Amino acid sequence: MLDIQYIKNHFTELQEVADQKKIDVSITTLLEKNQLKNQYLQQIEQLRQQRNQLTHTISGHMQQQSLLPIETIQALKDQVKQINRELQQLEQKSKVVQQEYTQLMELVPNYVSPDTPQGQSDKDNVVIRTWSTPPEFPFAFKDHIELGEIHQMIDTSRGVRVAGSRNYYLTGIGALLHRAVQQLALDLLLAKGYLPMEVPTLVRSSALSNTAFFPLGIDQTFKIENEDKWLTGTSEVALVSYYQNEIIDLSQGAIRLAAVSQNFRSEVGSTGKDVRGLYRVHQFAKVEQVIFCEANAEISEHIHQEITANAEELLQLLELPYQVVAVCTGDMSQKTYKQYDIETWMPSRQSYGETHSSSNIHDFQARRANIRYKDSEGNIQYCHTLNNTAVASPRILIPLLENHQYEDGSIYIPLALRPYLNNKAKLANPNFL
Repeated sequence: MLDIQYIKNHFTELQEVADQKKIDVSITTLLEKNQLKNQYLQQIEQLRQQRNQLTHTISGHMQQQSLLPIETIQALKDQVKQINRELQQLEQKSKVVQQEYTQLMELVPNYVSPDTPQGQSDKDNVVIRTWSTPPEFPFAFKDHIELGEIHQMIDTSRGVRVAGSRNYYLTGIGALLHRAVQQLALDLLLAKGYLPMEVPTLVRSSALSNTAFFPLGIDQTFKIENEDKWLTGTSEVALVSYYQNEIIDLSQGAIRLAAVSQNFRSEVGSTGKDVRGLYRVHQFAKVEQVIFCEANAEISEHIHQEITANAEELLQLLELPYQVVAVCTGDMSQKTYKQYDIETWMPSRQSYGETHSSSNIHDFQARRANIRYKDSEGNIQYCHTLNNTAVASPRILIPLLENHQYEDGSIYIPLALRPYLNNKAKLANPNFL
């Protein structure tokens, strides 16, 4: 959420950003509703003052047994009744306008950084850097589902039978790999001073609104019937909401949090897209990093580079080729000020596929969630929030299995993962044992 004064001063630019982010909101209408809201509030306050003055006058005359005619006293009482009727009508109109204003405010996008590329979709994202080179197999390579079946580690047919489309089982070494990449990511963050947390995955709608996943992301979220409880698609929701309505202490520097959680997404709008395999599923695990820092653009930019580098380090430990892209305006979410995506090479797709999303939100979430801090001069400010995936599984298993396969179907295990897998160096093809 943005400050209304900022919106007034930058309404043209914000309307352009809303259009680029494909958000259906009229900044002009918002400002009109704000003006009308303020007018109603002013009129209500004036009528209340008039009523209070009249009530005081009537009370004074009654207590002093004034010689005013009964008709005069009654006329004053009638004025109070008329004001009450007017107040009731105005308060109802004010309530409606306030709701309309709030709904529009919840749709206003965050402004974007000056170096954010202009564009319409992910096709307009700009590659910033790459690491390593995609493998060139001298044999007909297998995709992760074929490899999963060989090693009896992925079972999508039973997943679909039990839970419907976009569901799966990970079995045996598949479950262990799934756990191993998460623990590697968490250990990486712990070594960098992050506080590990176990967080709720079932939250109230207010937590999703405060973190700007609602209202625009409501169709991507599973709801518990007849309750205000929703399954989150990322632990970012719970981590940011941990400090909602609080004044936090940033005097010792930024607060760094990390969580491992199960996540759920409905994938509405993805019908028929990425149905095969583990790329787009309803349930997945993710290690998330969330940082709170002071409202200083240079500091949050530095931290944005830091959390992106953390994810890159994880991919380098997994020995996977990847590229970092600057996300364009048309591919950004409402809340994002600046975003990098990290895309890892996936042979079965013959392209890089998104595995990480690193975002600088500035104070957009903090304003919604009312998270503040005291600056060096003792002033209360809204903090900046940032987030990035450390690893998400089972999607990361796609490049991990496919890039590290041998011709016989066996799979190389990167050095960094071996301590989590009984020091195995390779998953041998059980058909050749």
